Amino acid sequence: MEPLLRPLISICIPAYKNVAFLRRLLDSISIQTFKEFEVIITDDSMDDEVQQIANAYTTKFSLHYYRNRPPFGMPGNWNAGIREARGEWIKIMHDDDWFASEDALQLFANATGQNNKFIFSFYNNIYLGSNTEEKISFPRSQCSRLLSQPLLLMANNIIGPPSVCMIHKNVNILYDVRLRWRVDIDYYASILRKERKMTTIPQYIINVGINAEQVTNSTKNRPEVELPEAFVLLKKYGTEPLSNIYVYDAWWRMFRNMNILSEKDLSRYIDENPGDMVRKMLHDLSKVPIAFLKMGILSKLFMGISYLTNKHRNTK
Repeated sequence: MEPLLRPLISICIPAYKNVAFLRRLLDSISIQTFKEFEVIITDDSMDDEVQQIANAYTTKFSLHYYRNRPPFGMPGNWNAGIREARGEWIKIMHDDDWFASEDALQLFANATGQNNKFIFSFYNNIYLGSNTEEKISFPRSQCSRLLSQPLLLMANNIIGPPSVCMIHKNVNILYDVRLRWRVDIDYYASILRKERKMTTIPQYIINVGINAEQVTNSTKNRPEVELPEAFVLLKKYGTEPLSNIYVYDAWWRMFRNMNILSEKDLSRYIDENPGDMVRKMLHDLSKVPIAFLKMGILSKLFMGISYLTNKHRNTK
């Protein structure tokens, strides 16, 4: 199919091996009622399977395929698609996610008329293997709170994964290649701190493929993954977000869940000065009996006491 001179939406697919999932995504794109789009596939695979599938869809819609040599990895591969996009809007779609309805892209296109440069939708978590579904919506009651402090996403990523989002190209923000576990949180926080506005589509129009066991085993509560990334965010945004009790609680729970209860524990993973506020938090954690930290209500109580005595230490 002939490429559009300037498509409204660029659907950027960072591909890597998952050819069966990729085919499902491309099929969901091919039935979209909205047609003013292009597809950009950036491929980190070492073989030709992804390219062969991509070639099969070039007659159905405008599709551009790029082989990454050497592979960029995530999120470098995500950024590769953004750089190649010619559309006014960037729509990342991971290859194991797909559009839940044929009017999904039309709903994203309609939302561009609200004069906000950051758009995201409700979505369905589809747990692979069991094929069970969980509907995830954005709590509107937290909108103003999130806009005032985007790092609240550390406590709970209420926006969701990149596939549910669409961003205006003029925002001109790329994913931080130093991050994996917190990369989407950092990306959203950077956008919200710059734009201070967002648009929510209150329909479940994206299906997100979830392999819960893989996510848990590879990243969650692994200090060698989570702690360095948390300190990347601390350097980027300073300690000001820790003056919010929900952000403070997210750090408290992170340390507690990974049994980081002192500066000595932290030094095994972070070779830098943690700063007064984090140091005081660790000091307070070390004074709480382990049995109490394992009890949610008591841990929350001690966190609250620590926060009230510590928040005055905050500096940007």
